[in-house]
Parts: sequence; structure tokens; C-alpha cells
Amino acid sequence: MRAVLILTVALTALAACNQAPEKAEPTPTEIVAAEAPVSDAVARTPAVLTAVDLRRVCKAGLAAIHGQEVASIELTGIEGQVVNAQWRAPVDGGLMKAQCRAADGLVVWKPLELPDPVSVRWMNESGDTVVRYAMRGDEIEITQTLPDGTTQTAAEVVPASGEVG
Repeated sequence: MRAVLILTVALTALAACNQAPEKAEPTPTEIVAAEAPVSDAVARTPAVLTAVDLRRVCKAGLAAIHGQEVASIELTGIEGQVVNAQWRAPVDGGLMKAQCRAADGLVVWKPLELPDPVSVRWMNESGDTVVRYAMRGDEIEITQTLPDGTTQTAAEVVPASGEVG
């Protein structure tokens, strides 16, 4: 009888070892990154942006992310699908620089020339804010989903006719 009990406990323990581990619940940022953007039928988020629309979306995105006016974001160049930008810091007037990519409804940015090289990275890791865009003519809607799941939305007017370089 004792041997049967030991054998039963051993088999139960072995069976438990073969069970798949429980998956951790996704963070709010991971949930939003996997969802399609919520917008009306007029909004569009083309998979690949034209160079003009890429500059427009990055200008609107960087302005919303950094609390700047669209007009204060100066685009300094484009390398393939990466836009280079700069603007004056509101606190000390120093020059802030960043790069931006946008496609498939997402805006991803990277700060440049920071004192800590570890901070110079694309902001697309788990725990980073997810930034989405939707285009409606000259208006670009930027929705930021923070790691805690809260959202902030801004509508920026960036006319294609005013974009150069």
C-alpha cells in the first residue's frame, strides 16, 4: 500500500513537470502594440509612407511626444525611412535631436546626442510608450499609449504643401 502511494505521488509530480508554464499577462503597452488603431473610416495608415508623408508624420509625432509646437520641429534630413529632426529645448534653449521612423500606423523615435549612450536607442521596447498615427488630409492624429495603459491624443495639422526637404 505504501509503495502504491509513493508511486502515485511520483507520477503526479512527473505529470506536473510536463505542463506548459503559465504565460504572463501582456502589459498594456504590449496589448496596444498588437491592436489595430481605432479610427473612423476616413483615417488612413498606409503601410509604407511616401517621403512627404513620412516627414509629416514624424514632425507631428515628435511634436506630440515632446510637447512641442509642430512649427518648432525642424527636419534636418532623411536617410531611407529614417527622418532626422531637431528643436530647441523649452527649459534651457539647448538643441534637442532625434530620429524618427513611421510605418504601419506606428511612430518610433530615438533621442540623439544624450550624455548617457545607453539612452540613445529606439523607443520600441517593452515598457516604452506606444505611439500610433492616423492621417486625415492635412491632420495627423497622434495617440500615445503609456506603459500604464493611459492614452494621450493630439491632432496636429501638417500640410503636405508646406513640407520641404
